[in-house]
Amino acid sequence: MGNPKAFLTIPRQEAGYRPVHERIKDFSEVEQTLNTGERRKQASRCMDCGVPFCHWACPLGNRQPEWQDLLYKGRWKEAYRILEQTCDFPEFTGRICPALCEKSCILNLSAHEPVTVRENEVAIIEAAFREGFIQPARPVRNGKKTAVIGSGPAGLAVANQLNRKGYEVTVFEKDEWPGGLLRYGIPNFKLSKLIVDRRIELMEREGIRFRTNSCIGKDIKIKTLLAGFDAVCLAIGCEVPRDLPVPGRDLKGIHFALAYLGQQNRLLEGTKAPEDTISAKGKHVLVIGGGDTGSDCVGTANRQGAKSVTQIEILPQPPLDFNPATPWPMWPQILKTSSSHEEGCTRRWNLATNKFTGDGKGHVKSVETEQVEWIQPEDGSRPEMKLTGNKEKLEADLVFLSMGFVHPVQDSIIRELSLKTDPRGNIAVDSNGKTSCDQVFACGDAVSGAGLVVRAIASGRQTAGTVDRFLKQ
Repeated sequence: MGNPKAFLTIPRQEAGYRPVHERIKDFSEVEQTLNTGERRKQASRCMDCGVPFCHWACPLGNRQPEWQDLLYKGRWKEAYRILEQTCDFPEFTGRICPALCEKSCILNLSAHEPVTVRENEVAIIEAAFREGFIQPARPVRNGKKTAVIGSGPAGLAVANQLNRKGYEVTVFEKDEWPGGLLRYGIPNFKLSKLIVDRRIELMEREGIRFRTNSCIGKDIKIKTLLAGFDAVCLAIGCEVPRDLPVPGRDLKGIHFALAYLGQQNRLLEGTKAPEDTISAKGKHVLVIGGGDTGSDCVGTANRQGAKSVTQIEILPQPPLDFNPATPWPMWPQILKTSSSHEEGCTRRWNLATNKFTGDGKGHVKSVETEQVEWIQPEDGSRPEMKLTGNKEKLEADLVFLSMGFVHPVQDSIIRELSLKTDPRGNIAVDSNGKTSCDQVFACGDAVSGAGLVVRAIASGRQTAGTVDRFLKQ
């Protein structure tokens, strides 16, 4: 460790965002970068803890203290080699991961100034691409073929790992371009699709085949697919959104968040716009749901020229810096203000949606909300919601539902193979990712329900190991 006292003398410094007045006019990435000298200073703040909780908290088991020290010493190539051993796609996680590692950093627990692990990570991978440290791998083929259904983060991780182990890998994707959630669920201002394209192109050069516009279960029967491959992995995600069955739901102008975000990303890709293009220009926009996807709708609506944007959440507003109800090692439920919120948004909490009201022409005009209270039972069980009768009408001529997802969308695969599912409708697997059907495996959100990109990648890596052991029997 080069500078064991740097954490005492060097404060945390984030790269920050581009100015609001500039970034609101385009869909380019909002996050900035530090220069090389300042980045190395930030890496020096790592304390090289005896028990590194950052490593423990990371679903991928990234060895942060090791590559932080190498980064501080300017040994970028070695830092990359350590990072790539545990993370297939640092360019994705370094941009969009909520940084579970930083929440468990000792400097966060003691001083609320964690090491800038996420930013340091993306700095390493960008240097690796820029300096040519990354070259296409040339695996020795073992003669066996595997198929991956779905090209989101989990599917890409499975494909990458199996390819490196010598299997011929074909990835089937129902959409027109590979990337899944990375391409169609995350706005360009958080993750440029040039970054996704760069990785896909590298994987193709390494021998992975991508077959797009191929919906398994519809265009190709899953049993037909099984006949041509030694193993098949389902990485179909969890794309069925949670609906809001209240009066007026059938009015025009009410959309699921992911449909809106995906459409905008397709427009930026140059795909022909459908006749029913969703535009927030000049409209009062209401986002129902306070999570990251809702925040992404806020940023997109602002860039489209919305007249106003309001985001409501049924849960209470969390505290700003520390929440005694969620102490470490729990995930801290604290107030998160995203770059999109900074660009213009009215945020409200403790509001339930009662009904949508139209304008007499079949289009939504307003939303009736009702304030709720959350009562904590004496037995310590989960809080119970109570309606207060305090109702309010919010003007809204464009509404986005962003309340999470319930189960995988491609039920035809599940039915055709008679796969077992859990009570939530997700694909049931054993501890290694094997389904109830021989030769078929599953990973990512299709198994766990909607979650973090970093967890999907970790699931894909683990399942690839299971497929490898299965095919070596």
